[in-house]
Amino acid sequence: MSWDIAMILTVDGLGAASIYLLAGLGLVLVFSVTRVIFVPFGDIAVFGALTLAYLETGRIPPTIALVATLAALTVLVEIVRLIRQGTHAAIPRTVLNWGLLPLLPCLPAMLLAGGDLPTYLTVLLALALVVPITPLMARLVFHPIADASVLVLLIAALVMHFLLSGLGLLFFGPEGFRTQPFLRGAIEVLPGITASYQILLMIGASLVLAALFFVAFERTMIGKALRATALNRVGAQLVGIRPAATATVTFCLASLLAGFVGILIAPATTMYYDSGLAIGLKAFVGAIIGGLSSYPLTALGSLAVGLLESFASFWNGAMKDVIVFSLLIPALLVRSHFSTHAEDDAEEEV
Repeated sequence: MSWDIAMILTVDGLGAASIYLLAGLGLVLVFSVTRVIFVPFGDIAVFGALTLAYLETGRIPPTIALVATLAALTVLVEIVRLIRQGTHAAIPRTVLNWGLLPLLPCLPAMLLAGGDLPTYLTVLLALALVVPITPLMARLVFHPIADASVLVLLIAALVMHFLLSGLGLLFFGPEGFRTQPFLRGAIEVLPGITASYQILLMIGASLVLAALFFVAFERTMIGKALRATALNRVGAQLVGIRPAATATVTFCLASLLAGFVGILIAPATTMYYDSGLAIGLKAFVGAIIGGLSSYPLTALGSLAVGLLESFASFWNGAMKDVIVFSLLIPALLVRSHFSTHAEDDAEEEV
């Protein structure tokens, strides 16, 4: 392998790593606050990419019908639960929160779709349509079993992935879509080495979003509430922080990050309704390197995954996924060696 080829692969790897960085941050955020290993993260990213593709071609995105269906189902389930509990007074607020608020982005999308929209407006509409999907699905799937074990929540997340994949086929169809690049052309980063503006945009946007993510957690009250819930759920409840509310905010932020991931990756690869699993699993490898708890280590893990995938595709394209996922083995061995294991405190009776 020559130096020029190595640099080209490095640039491509940094572009992929920027995607896995955002996805990994979303996975760590959701797990730390809700204990859910959010397997369907990639499915939400795919919905963002497909929504943008529909808006670019002047068609009404099926995301509107998907959000409306999920909102109606969520409201129905919540009303049944409130009636069983005898809290009928909370029904209007429930209809507002879970029925009307998620539909707010749908009206402007229906009115504006079909016209020649500027790029920034199509991106904003795609993000706005995608954001309600995760909180609605989480309310249906995870809220009733919020106190279950991590294993049960993982099984529910897997079920949610297959459900979203089926909904993607139902609403978007089997066709693949690729959006137009936001920037065209390339720049020479080193003598003889060029990088497309689209890859530089992916890297820059990911770094900016990661920085905003850090600032939001460190400087805002919502971020501090999420950190408190992640560190000590019982303590957060004692000071008035509602885990259900923080979970909803968390899933909204995860959905927003997933929407950005889909929008950034859509010009680089053709997206299908079932393309999300590979994105989520590779981001999961980076999150595992960070122990599903450390954001800086997750960023380093995502960088390693992106670079390894790029070089592996050059060595053996058919085995690149196997090589990437094999990174889990040394990561788990190292973390198992350096982590402390809780001993069983129960003593055997004599």
